[in-house]
Amino acid sequence: MRLVWVLDCVDADSLADFWTAALGFTREPFHPPYVSVRDPRGQWPELLLQQVPEAKTVKNRMHLDLRVNAMEPEVDRLTSLGATVLRGPFDDDGFTTTVLTDPEGNEFCVIVEPASV
Repeated sequence: MRLVWVLDCVDADSLADFWTAALGFTREPFHPPYVSVRDPRGQWPELLLQQVPEAKTVKNRMHLDLRVNAMEPEVDRLTSLGATVLRGPFDDDGFTTTVLTDPEGNEFCVIVEPASV
């Protein structure tokens, strides 16, 4: 078995550039309706971007959490790539969290774990 995360999007080819840079992954060529974004070390699941005709209209039922050591530099890096901050940073039961969206409005979180975790 192999785990693959699939993200619906309107422009898979363009959004693959964002997620490739955000995650430090490599991307495959766009073969409509799919673009694969993969961890070059093979440590993390593949992110498969699936082009669909409809835009996102409601909150994601599932999202990615990016666990980092320092909030501000990572949020600055991601916003420079095209992400938008929705809210935060805020304390979420000891986890410092910022909610962002990718360029198509898909939510994801940047999280700094408490020192004791």
